Amino acid sequence: MSMVERRPTGIRDVHFGRNCTVYEPVNLYDCTIGDDCMIGPYTEIQSGVIIGDRCRIQSHAFICSITMIGDDCFISHGVMFTNDRFKGREWEPTHIGNRVKIGTNATLLPVSICDDVVIGAGSVVTKDITEPGVYAGNPARWLP
Repeated sequence: MSMVERRPTGIRDVHFGRNCTVYEPVNLYDCTIGDDCMIGPYTEIQSGVIIGDRCRIQSHAFICSITMIGDDCFISHGVMFTNDRFKGREWEPTHIGNRVKIGTNATLLPVSICDDVVIGAGSVVTKDITEPGVYAGNPARWLP
């Protein structure tokens, strides 16, 4: 009979700001969450993540290590952050500016996104976004 190592999930070593709401079950560990944030159920936020103030992270989101999210951001249901492009052995960081809204089931590679950007649902962000606006598609492109 094989042995199974069980590792509990939940909330561990998280620095919360004031007035946060977390809907369990979640898997949050070794991260920082700012003031007045809401974290939806079935969300995983990994070590080294920093989330600014007044952010809303909807259910089933996955925010991987070394991601920074600014203030007043909205991360919709099922958004996936990645930190590995399989180019080498090093993970790469993701930086999200302030007032960024990311639509349902979007995927973000390790990128930087400036302030005041909207990412459409289902989009795949493969490159840095340096100009405010609306971006959508696979790969995500600016929508005039």
